[in-house]
Amino acid sequence: MNAQPEASHFIDGKYIEDRTGDVIEVIYPATGDVIARLHAATPAIVDQALAAAKRAQKEWAGWTATARGRVLRRAADIMRDRNHDLSVLETYDTGKPYQETSVVDATSGADALEYFGGLAASITGEHIPLGDDFVYTRREPLGVCIGIGAWNYPTQIACWKAAPALACGNAMVFKPSETTPLCALKVAEILVEAGAPAGVCNVIQGYGAVGASLITDPRVDKVSLTGSVPTGRKVYAAAAEGVRHVTMELGGKSPLVIFDDADLENAVSGAILGNFYSSGQVCSNGTRVFVQKGIKDAFLKRLTERLEGVKMGDPQDPDTNFGPMVSENQRDIVEGFFTKGVEEGATLVTGGKRVDRDGFYLEPTVFADVTDDMTIARDEIFGPVMSVLDFDTEEEVLARANDTEFGLAAGVFTADLTRAHRMAAGFEAGTCYINTYNDAPVEAPFGGSKMSGVGRENSKAAIEHYSQIKGVYVRMGDLEAPF
Repeated sequence: MNAQPEASHFIDGKYIEDRTGDVIEVIYPATGDVIARLHAATPAIVDQALAAAKRAQKEWAGWTATARGRVLRRAADIMRDRNHDLSVLETYDTGKPYQETSVVDATSGADALEYFGGLAASITGEHIPLGDDFVYTRREPLGVCIGIGAWNYPTQIACWKAAPALACGNAMVFKPSETTPLCALKVAEILVEAGAPAGVCNVIQGYGAVGASLITDPRVDKVSLTGSVPTGRKVYAAAAEGVRHVTMELGGKSPLVIFDDADLENAVSGAILGNFYSSGQVCSNGTRVFVQKGIKDAFLKRLTERLEGVKMGDPQDPDTNFGPMVSENQRDIVEGFFTKGVEEGATLVTGGKRVDRDGFYLEPTVFADVTDDMTIARDEIFGPVMSVLDFDTEEEVLARANDTEFGLAAGVFTADLTRAHRMAAGFEAGTCYINTYNDAPVEAPFGGSKMSGVGRENSKAAIEHYSQIKGVYVRMGDLEAPF
């Protein structure tokens, strides 16, 4: 498969190139090879994309919601029909194994398009009776929305932002991460093929400066970011200058609590999914694994046995189940945490080394005897590093689980149903799991509290973040005035 797209940007229904923009080299993480070269958006490209979105949004908002929904549902069907090719491209873009991308990425994107396509016609106002008078409300689009994506789920994130935005009648200009710039182009292409007017969904490439120019443009009404907390702070502040609507889905250092009575096999599965899926490059990962002391030895023994099932190799091989870091820089960052864990006294149970092969591979790594003040227990690592911490009581572990600036996700494994719900209620996190981890169906809201973000993606909650309510007072009789 040729990973080089027709051009760097997709604007107003077609591919556009401007070779005067900075070069963006796309590196295949499994080999370190350059597989495509794109160009960052110049000011002229940014202006072209925003102008197209501004124009097309008026037309798109004038469509019936049912007609808009039909386009989104048709796009979902196209995406599912092309799942293989889209999954291969996602693997080239991110390095994630095809075994994973073929069942998670384009399929999740298609789910979002289908869900919000089905929801579009139900986005309505209400009637509020006031005696003879009444108020009615209209739920209206915001206008031009900016989406800024992270590098770990380029197809999914593009759809999670575009689907609710378009369902509400907005237009979207999406800037993917410069590390994984390929997949979002296909999403925009498919939406136009499905019948969306040219200009309703645009994709432009670039580094941080391009994102900054989008966020502060007066034509922009909404900004949605998926990224790190430091980036989120900057984007939130910049958007606030123009009093723009904002959704932030940021990082985390989420707790996963395993009680003595938990089903061991399921708990180990949850810890694996919450630490090593996508080679640990998931914002909601449960990287602080609190294990009650009575089950600790059995947990570590079974976890180590299960990690023998890791199969590294060519990510395009369906048998491969563990891929590389997304970039050389990310590999180096994670290696630094290996060193920190050892230096600060954690017990290295398994892993902790670079893999001797082409590409940016690291071993899945487990540290035990981790304490709350260690760097690996405080900082978001975004790599395959699990920190296992001991605990005695429910009250103790809940307090320690919440002792973090982050609040994206949290999980608990226990056979005690009432305790499970107590923990879920007590967690200071926006997305919680009971006897599972990292499930993210489009029907459920996803997002964080505290420093992990503001607003929610997916579910009916997302409609609130891509639309606004207009109230209309209707007087049926005469109006009195004092003079």
